[in-house]
This record gives sequence, structure tokens and C-alpha cells, in this order.
Amino acid sequence: MQTFAARKQEIIDGQAAKQIFGLIRTEMALVEAEYQQQATSNVEVINFLGDYLRASGGKRIRPALLILSSCAAGGRGDNDSVVRMATVMEMLHTATLVHDDIIDNADLRRNRISVNARFGNQAAVLMGDWLYMSAFETALKQRSLEILDILTRLTRKMTEGELIQMTMIANLDISEDQYFDILKRKTAYLFSGCCEIGAILAGASSERQAALRDFGMNLGIAFQLADDTLDFTSEQEVMGKAAGADLLEGKMTLPLIRLIQTDRSIRGTLERVMATGSYPDDTRSDINRRLIDQGILRDTGRVALDYAERARKSLDVFPETEYRSALDAIPNFVVQRNK
Repeated sequence: MQTFAARKQEIIDGQAAKQIFGLIRTEMALVEAEYQQQATSNVEVINFLGDYLRASGGKRIRPALLILSSCAAGGRGDNDSVVRMATVMEMLHTATLVHDDIIDNADLRRNRISVNARFGNQAAVLMGDWLYMSAFETALKQRSLEILDILTRLTRKMTEGELIQMTMIANLDISEDQYFDILKRKTAYLFSGCCEIGAILAGASSERQAALRDFGMNLGIAFQLADDTLDFTSEQEVMGKAAGADLLEGKMTLPLIRLIQTDRSIRGTLERVMATGSYPDDTRSDINRRLIDQGILRDTGRVALDYAERARKSLDVFPETEYRSALDAIPNFVVQRNK
């Protein structure tokens, strides 16, 4: 049952999202329709799994970014190419989530039983592969080598990020540089690709294309930093997955990296949590208390805000329009959400 606090925050976040994405309500409806069409197959089990994934919902931030970027650069959000490529980005994102949940052995995704937990790893792997291939098949209709190059590069980066992270599981000595490298590969390159492709579809200049590419990269970093903080501060109802899951899965995020740097005595506790896959007694509250008392969660929030500001500065080359204003509001929204 959802708590009052979680429901209150959901309402606040929903109002902010409505203000930001209200401009492209019609375009996002077209994306949903396109997604349903592109994910349809004459294989019954694929349709069943596809329906299950779509019913799980999601913020649809990535397709929204592509549409808003294209409009800010002078294009039309309801253009067939824009709708098609926005759909491609959401399909790629969904495919990565399906595969990530298998690797992490996750039971929940968006407050719903994950595909792997519900239907098994075999079906989940194949469904993720099918989504990847369907996304690229749809992208091919664009007949743009530049866009295909971006999609190929970011897909490779995401795969590399997952593999690098696997080699770092339960490694308490991971550096901040290594952490940010994984973060960029797994999250930020996809954000960046969404924004850059939006610029390309609008016929933007190379300067504006680069600006939106940088905007997406910095936004993606801020987004993941906020997610890593929420792993300690939010409830399961808000996150849509188990709270404190990163440490249980052996993943060292920026707050934990900095905690070890300032408090070496916590190493044994973190090692036990990773080894057992559980938080014994009041271990989780103790870790959270140390993160708060030492100002680490506050400092991580400041780092996220710094990247959010870098993202916003990238928009300086664009004229003042309602679409630029919507993009301008997204960085702070993703950092402040669920606080």
C-alpha cells in the first residue's frame, strides 16, 4: 500500500512533469501509438510480453527529450521522423532495462514484477534482443547514416558500461573516475543521443547540434546522480524498485565511494551487506545516518545540481521559446524529483 508521503511526492512530481511535458502532449500520444505498432509481432508471445512492458509505464523522458530538442532547434514535434525516432529511443531504453534486470536479478521494475521475475530469464533475454533489433529496424527507415552512427555508438557504450560495471561488482576501491565512466556509458550517452538526434531531425546547425549533445550528456549525469541519492533517501513506492538495491547488488555509487573515503570503519559493514545481499538489523539506517551526518548526500546533490546547471548553460545558443523553456526546466526537475 502506498504511503501518504509517497503519494504526496507523486502528486508534486506529476504537476512538475505536467508543466514541462504539457507542450508535447499530442506528440507523446503519437509516440505511444507508434510504440504499440512497432512492438507488434505475429508471434503471440512477443505481443504478450510487449503489452506487459508497455503497461509498466515509465516517465518517457527520453522520447520527450528528443521531441523537445527538435522543437527547440526549429523542427516540428509531430513530424513522422521525429515521432519514429522518439519511439526508437524508448524501445532502446526498455531493452536495456529488461537486460539490466536480468543481470541484477531484480524482482521489481516501476513497482511491478519485472519481466525476468514474471516470465523467466530466457524469455526476458530474447524479448530484450527483439526490442533492440526492432528499434534498429525502425531507425533504418530514416535512411540516415549519421543517426545510425549515433545509435550504434551509444548502444555499444551502454553495453560496455554494463560489462565494466560487472567487473567492479563488490569492489569497494572503485574510484570516482571509474564511477563516472560507467555512469556516462550506462545512462548519459542515451540522453545525449536523444537530444542530438532531435537536433539533426530539425536540420540544426553543427553548433546547435553540439549544444544539445552536451545538454543531454550533462542532464544524463545529473539524472543518474539523483537516482543514486534516491537509492538511500526514498521509499520503494517512490523508486519503483527495492530501496537500497544498489549496495545489495554490489554496486558502489558516488555516496558510498565518498563515505569510504571519509569513514574507513564502514568497509566491513558494506562488505557484509554485499556478501549476504541483505541489510541486517539497522544496518541500512546506520549507513544513511553516516551519509547524512557527514554531508555526503548533500554534497552529492550539489554535484548533481552542478551538472544540471552545465546542461542549462548549453541552451544559451537557442532563442527564447516555450520549447527551450521546457528543456531549461528539465535539469532541475530530474535532480529535485522525489526529494
